Amino acid sequence: MPDFSVVIPARNEAKYLPHTLRALERQTRAPAEVIVVDNGSADQTAEVARAWGARVLACPERGVARARQLGLQEAHGDWVATTDADSLPCPEWIEALDAASPGRVALYGPMRFCGVAPAMVGLSQVSYSAFLHACRLLGKPNLAGANMAYSRQAALLAGGYPAVEAYEDVILGQELDRLGLVAYVPAALVETSGRRLEGGVVPFLWRHVKNVTGHTRGYFGDDRVPPREN
Repeated sequence: MPDFSVVIPARNEAKYLPHTLRALERQTRAPAEVIVVDNGSADQTAEVARAWGARVLACPERGVARARQLGLQEAHGDWVATTDADSLPCPEWIEALDAASPGRVALYGPMRFCGVAPAMVGLSQVSYSAFLHACRLLGKPNLAGANMAYSRQAALLAGGYPAVEAYEDVILGQELDRLGLVAYVPAALVETSGRRLEGGVVPFLWRHVKNVTGHTRGYFGDDRVPPREN
């Protein structure tokens, strides 16, 4: 039975992070450790994480890929499960991932929005599951950082996360798919914050299309990655 380290990249997430950490406290199979990688926060993210008993790593060099990579390198578990600082893994998340891990190098599961209208919750889960199914049929599994897990050894062998602004999770997932078996785990549900829809559904979908087609510059719409020098 492998040990699971949970890695959460976080930048200015003091508001949402306690909900994520509470969800991890409620796991039917407790993780071996919870790591919060503080990616240069200006708020109380690190203090909040420590107060909840998480192990905090400082990653002042901005970029979610860099934060995820540091978590991968410093994790102690045989497997690394990743989620986001505004996401809520279901209570059976780690248990379901553990049950599916034998013979696999990576795993991923369904997601849906929370904190939105009930109709949007259901629609988001159905549409995302359909998207994942289409990706599987095309032979390009789409592993999202909010809900994926992998063998730490295999991820290091694959080179870890590339230093890109976004899409680093999907790239690593596809590299792992070349190394061994990757499985979709329907029981490993993660709910994610509906704040992604605050600008409207169409802009959200457009950002997603840009992301999956590799046009990731400016994806987060903030200063997570410093501007390039001339």
